[in-house]
Amino acid sequence: MIWLVTLGIAFVGSHYLLSHPLRAPFVNRMGEGPFRGVYVLIALITFVLMVWVYRGLGRQAPLWAPGDVTWLIASLLMWLASILFVGSFERNPAFPGAALITEPRGVFAITRHPMMWSFALWAIVHAAVVATPKAFVLDVTIVILALGGAALQDRKKAAQIEGWHGWTSRTAFVPFTRGVGYPGAVAVIGGTVFFFAATWLHPIPAGFWRWIG
Repeated sequence: MIWLVTLGIAFVGSHYLLSHPLRAPFVNRMGEGPFRGVYVLIALITFVLMVWVYRGLGRQAPLWAPGDVTWLIASLLMWLASILFVGSFERNPAFPGAALITEPRGVFAITRHPMMWSFALWAIVHAAVVATPKAFVLDVTIVILALGGAALQDRKKAAQIEGWHGWTSRTAFVPFTRGVGYPGAVAVIGGTVFFFAATWLHPIPAGFWRWIG
């Protein structure tokens, strides 16, 4: 467990350092392309090691047994997470080189960080239904990286992109806190297909397949 916690800190810490204070000096020395390669390599190494240690810990007794109500809420949240994830690829202004949208549409009318929230929701759901100590370490790491990274991204984009403050004033950080937006047909249909496919392929019955499979 100590190794899992250590790797979690390394995973989050390396993301923060390479995305913010160390990015500019490394890019100046290496160039944008090589820097991205190093960034991805470090992220992959730390994450793969986390998963390896997580699996090596073996089975742990859960702190509680999730009932049908927990599974139902978890399934609905994962459905939402899938919709946010698929919708985040459609005109995402946070992507490098993307144009800033004047009015939030689709999943961006729900939250300006749909991809980050999809990861955070997955981690929260995973912690709720697995409920083991090692799952809490892994899932807290993902939540901190996703939501902490989203907050830091707002600050970074505000310094780089003119009009970003206007974008943040029209959008919500926390989903649905500025009203209920319609995610759009692509996000709903694509997210639903993704959700049912991913839960069908899951090692144990997950999602609505627990009741209809």
